[in-house]
Amino acid sequence: MKVRVLKSFVICLMLILPVCAVAQEKKNSNADITKIYTHPRIYNNDNSKEAFLKSLDHTEWKKDFVEQKKQHVAKYIQLCEKDPEWLVSRLQMNWKTKHSNVYLMGGNFSHSDGEAPVPTVRYSGTRDWATDYKRQKLEDLEPYFDDERGYFLENKNTGKKEWVHPSKMGHAIEGINRNILSIVEDAAFLYWLTGDEKYAKLAEPVFLTYMDGMHYRNPPVVLDKSNQRFVSGLATFEVIHEKAVMHLSLSYDYLYKYFVQKKIDLSNSTSVFQKWGDQIIKYGIPDNNWNLFQARFLTYIALVLEDDESYENGKGQQYYLKHTFDVSTPRQIAIKDALKVYDQKTGIWPESPSYSMHVNTTLLEIMALLDNVTNANELSNFPIIEKAALACFQYLFPSGNNVGFGDSGHGTIPFENFELLIANYKKYKNKKKEQLITSLLQSNIEDGLYQRKANSLFQLNFYVDDLSAVTDEVETSALMTPTFYASNVSMFVQRMGKGDKAIMVSTVGSYGNHAHTNGISMELFANNYVHAPDMGRGRSYWSPDFKEYYAKMPAHNTVVVDGKSNYSNMRSFNPYSMDHHYPKSGEINPGFKEVSFCKVSFVEPETNADQQRLTAIINTPSGKGYVLDLFRSKTKEDTQKHEYFYHNLGHSFQLYNHADQQLKLRKTNELTSKDGQLKAYDYLTDKKEITLDGDLKAMFKIEEDGKPDNLMKVWIKGNENQSIFSVKSPKSNAISKGTGTAPKSLIGEKMPTLILRRNEQAWTNPFVLLFNPYFENGDNPINDVDFSEMQKNSACQKIKVSHSNGITNDQIVVSKSENDVVSSEDFYQKGLFSIVRVNEEKDIPDFLFASGIYQLKYNEWEILAVNTVATISIENTTEGLMVQNDNPVVLKIPITPDFKPVIIRLYDESGKYIERNGNVNRHNTNQIEFRLAKPYNKALIISE
Repeated sequence: MKVRVLKSFVICLMLILPVCAVAQEKKNSNADITKIYTHPRIYNNDNSKEAFLKSLDHTEWKKDFVEQKKQHVAKYIQLCEKDPEWLVSRLQMNWKTKHSNVYLMGGNFSHSDGEAPVPTVRYSGTRDWATDYKRQKLEDLEPYFDDERGYFLENKNTGKKEWVHPSKMGHAIEGINRNILSIVEDAAFLYWLTGDEKYAKLAEPVFLTYMDGMHYRNPPVVLDKSNQRFVSGLATFEVIHEKAVMHLSLSYDYLYKYFVQKKIDLSNSTSVFQKWGDQIIKYGIPDNNWNLFQARFLTYIALVLEDDESYENGKGQQYYLKHTFDVSTPRQIAIKDALKVYDQKTGIWPESPSYSMHVNTTLLEIMALLDNVTNANELSNFPIIEKAALACFQYLFPSGNNVGFGDSGHGTIPFENFELLIANYKKYKNKKKEQLITSLLQSNIEDGLYQRKANSLFQLNFYVDDLSAVTDEVETSALMTPTFYASNVSMFVQRMGKGDKAIMVSTVGSYGNHAHTNGISMELFANNYVHAPDMGRGRSYWSPDFKEYYAKMPAHNTVVVDGKSNYSNMRSFNPYSMDHHYPKSGEINPGFKEVSFCKVSFVEPETNADQQRLTAIINTPSGKGYVLDLFRSKTKEDTQKHEYFYHNLGHSFQLYNHADQQLKLRKTNELTSKDGQLKAYDYLTDKKEITLDGDLKAMFKIEEDGKPDNLMKVWIKGNENQSIFSVKSPKSNAISKGTGTAPKSLIGEKMPTLILRRNEQAWTNPFVLLFNPYFENGDNPINDVDFSEMQKNSACQKIKVSHSNGITNDQIVVSKSENDVVSSEDFYQKGLFSIVRVNEEKDIPDFLFASGIYQLKYNEWEILAVNTVATISIENTTEGLMVQNDNPVVLKIPITPDFKPVIIRLYDESGKYIERNGNVNRHNTNQIEFRLAKPYNKALIISE
């Protein structure tokens, strides 16, 4: 990485070159009047204006954006022609009181006092954006409003107006001001673009009134000892929400020449930028995304100010750029240090996906802003930013939406990330990368998920005019691999299949920022939807529904212990331990593709419960897979309770016994917060219950016009006196209109939920469920599922899956650990997990798969690990038996009428191989032994 401090000085020298230079004549400014300053420079400059105008002529989406801005601003010009004070009078200011001091109590506005020589800017009402009151439109605002009673607003619930204290208004005050300042920004841009002073005259009084008002208003004082003392901005309750900085910086930049010509004193404006920068440097939360969001605002402040020598206090471009990139303070970590927070191997930021991707967008914006000035390929100086941008694809379901754990929703990778990468690659002639990202963006355009257009001046100026044609073959398989493990957010994803047959499972713990209290939680994608979604976040982070339900265990697909499993959310340090998984994380093309799985362990802090979850995707010959979920949970107490929660999309949800007879459930008063259980239980409705010993099935059905019913059949292992509940959970906020992860008819609807309760440990007899997605009248690969325990070790579970073709079945054996022993007449396993697929018309299995295994025997087939446990697959192919192993093993292959093993080919990474003969087992002459002394991604046993 280059030394950023030195580079900052280079930037500043470039900024004062005579590009549309104008001298600042002033009276009391703290800037040096002998300097020649250049503006605009943040997004545009006069040297590039001709090229920009030509770009507008031939780029339709740019032309449309500018025309929309002209029409929008014209409305306010007309209003101000009738009343010159129409727009400025709607700023939310202390018009009458001119209060200079602001006081906060926790995350709420308390009061203000003091007196300034001019009206001052009102502070926001509260940190919490959720409110029961409607925000007024600009047209409905009373000019120069300032009333000690507060605001007279309409209640969303009653429709009646009432007087409201600012602390009950959400972000209305800052929102109104930002709206007005965005109009000023647009007008300032149009002034630069057209040279027409009508735009400058609209913007001038609003800009100067706001800046003077902020100049004379002090930063807020927090009256209590809450954390609010360390996070407040000048205008808002969080320094990361100071978006007014961007509007004001750009307005100043575009209007600078006009102000100088009018001999307007800009000293108050520059001092406000400095005061804002100082507030951002002084406050914040230094160990999460705040550093980067604050860095973006500091970048705007730095680029709009002149060099340090222009100000008596020495706080100009170099000062704020140094604090952006190089100099960390206790509550604002510089970019060079903040980037170390990324997992340098995976490129994953330690927060929930929505926030992680927003961090990446912010960094790409900062790089684009700097590169616009330096033309030095700033992105190349920070390779982790590019790595992180590409790592975001690992969050994606097959639908193109990201997983929804923590405070995330099922959104998409911000398309701005694509656009900014493309712009960089095109500018610096990196064709291969440009083609890759262009192909990905183009596919989203073709799928109707994205339309190229500008929603901001930033996008107008930093997106390429036209996407290049994709002429090269583009390889995208490395972006979304069959499995991916991000340890710094405790996330493991598994993917299998394509199109309607695509299945994905995301298994998450609670690690990093914006995490939920979810234990070992799961989201499941199948049949084109996220059938088992997370619930997302509540109305706001301060609202009761978030604190009591959405952030808590019962809102997730997990197991709750004793009705009280709990630990801190938001910033959580409760990951699971990754015990075993296959394939390797990030492996693009594993040799064996019929199975993926992970087994993780967790200790639930509140109850000190041990928990394990093994989740596997298993393919079938039809290409339509199924999902096995085995969850163990126990405490050390004699009396204990474990409840398995599963939420699934559906217009209907029915329960059946193993004989397909519908179960009749009764209403119940169970599942409440009484007796010290979680308040989250009180959010469940339509509660029904039945007690059943035997195996059962659940059927979730999605019904859409013109489409076959979308079904999720869940095969459930029974247990003595197991209680089964059917309930409705609150709506999932992870799914929303336009996400594509659920049908429109289910968005905003309550979520059908299955709950299984054991009033005993669920360790030796765990929860075992098999998820079987298919379409009505379509291919359903499963005919029956049989659950049982192994007689000599009841903790070891045996699941027999009979396929619908009538001749294929899977024998699955799962134990607690790699040291468990399972044995029966024709089977022996010392290890964790095995699957044997048998076709009754063949004399050899379709495949054997084992993981965490020391030894596996099936009839005369035997796998013996050497030195340590192994993961191995033996797959019957037309070429022979394809073998993959991750540790040394000895294989004993039986001689059958159709297969007489003789030779093994051992392939290296280049595809070359050596051949070895097998040896007859001295204890069983019907077996041929093959020894693999090291891992092989491909070995082939050939019949004579």
